[in-house]
Amino acid sequence: MSELNAWERIEIIHHKGRPTIRDYIPLIFDEFYEMHGDRHFGDDAAIVGGIARLNGMPVTVLGQVKGRDIEENKKTNFSMPHPEGYRKALRLAKQAEKFHRPVICFIDTPGAFCGVQAEERGIGESIARNLFEFSTLKTPVVSIVLGEAGSGGALALGVCDELAMLENAIYSVISPRGFASILWKDASREKEAAQIMRITAEDLRELGVCEQIIPEPAGGAHNNPRQMAETLSEYLNEALARLLQKDLANLLDSRYNKFRKIGAFSEPAVE
Repeated sequence: MSELNAWERIEIIHHKGRPTIRDYIPLIFDEFYEMHGDRHFGDDAAIVGGIARLNGMPVTVLGQVKGRDIEENKKTNFSMPHPEGYRKALRLAKQAEKFHRPVICFIDTPGAFCGVQAEERGIGESIARNLFEFSTLKTPVVSIVLGEAGSGGALALGVCDELAMLENAIYSVISPRGFASILWKDASREKEAAQIMRITAEDLRELGVCEQIIPEPAGGAHNNPRQMAETLSEYLNEALARLLQKDLANLLDSRYNKFRKIGAFSEPAVE
């Protein structure tokens, strides 16, 4: 694995040429059919979802969309989903459950949108609903962090049977800039914050949040997107083969226990 520190990895995942979900879908899946809307308010371009085939197997694909230029970023709200994005994802996940299709989620967001419109339409409720529903979804769920995974905006697609992270990806409750702003009242110390937050793939695997680290081409995924897509495809085929061997009760028990064991705590001695 890479010897880069957390800040160097952040610079790699912010590279303007880093592949996005829109690049990976045609390289990994066949017959992708995109579906739109949450059936309540509208469609959200920050989350793409649809049905596809992975090595011939029908799957449901959900992903947060990073833009490559200012126009695409404006369209996708800089990959910060609104409530309707998460509700669209949940609608398609429940459809996958009905038809016994595995769900594959690609996470790549600095966090959910926190604007007034999102609050008015229930961004907190939509994220909480996803956490609740995905925890008992009766079909295998695999999530992969492609770049950055920020706070509840990432976790809404991160309740799964197996979580993988690309080698240079990060996953955290807040950005290093936000961390530095709150803790030290000095956003310029974000590099220092990144080194102590434990946000790299290796950190997350050690903490029990991430099960797999997917290696990237030398220098980052942007240096060879096709090779990266092949690696992702291999991982997905192996992960789904493992999960599909489990019966439903065992699958749901394992998912429950996966999240119950995350974290550390201590209890005071009872006198």
